[in-house]
Amino acid sequence: MLQPKVITKSDPTRLVIEWTDGETTERSAAELRNLCPCAFCVDEHTGIQRYDTESTAADLETRNVRLVGHYALAIGFSDGHDLGIFPWQLLSNGREFRRTARGR
Repeated sequence: MLQPKVITKSDPTRLVIEWTDGETTERSAAELRNLCPCAFCVDEHTGIQRYDTESTAADLETRNVRLVGHYALAIGFSDGHDLGIFPWQLLSNGREFRRTARGR
């Protein structure tokens, strides 16, 4: 299973994760907020997104980033939302986000 090697909150609007496979994922706070998998944001019965991603402020910030066991991050945002638990698989495989090979 893919694990993070280094997690860096480079500034309040960005989160950078270096993975054990040598790849790096960089995400803005707004991207992470739109990816939130909690029951408030995604209907837990249908899987349909309930959160209006168009309402996310471009300058959104992460306020609290903490580990959840050995499998995820919990992230709080400047809009007050702090319910999401972001598993490593979600953070590494989001199709709409950029992954770059180390050294590129």
